[in-house]
Amino acid sequence: MGTDWMDDPAVAHIDRAKLDFLQSLVFDSKNLTKEQMMPFFMAVIQKSRERNIRFSKEEVDIISSAIRRHSSNEELGMIDKLMKLRENKI
Repeated sequence: MGTDWMDDPAVAHIDRAKLDFLQSLVFDSKNLTKEQMMPFFMAVIQKSRERNIRFSKEEVDIISSAIRRHSSNEELGMIDKLMKLRENKI
């Protein structure tokens, strides 16, 4: 996935720092194994707290929809896994 989703009109009102944070996570997690994913996401949670980055439910839904429109089938599978983790509130 490229950065096209960040230029989607649906996310235009969301703080660019939040979008940049998410995009960096996508690139940082791209080559992780299953075993590396949980520690990675725990570190992400900590980083977001340190930077005071929080997303409303509406922002998550809008961003998720925008990303989905610009994703491959493989990326869609990863997004679904992430959304399940979010629902379970790690």
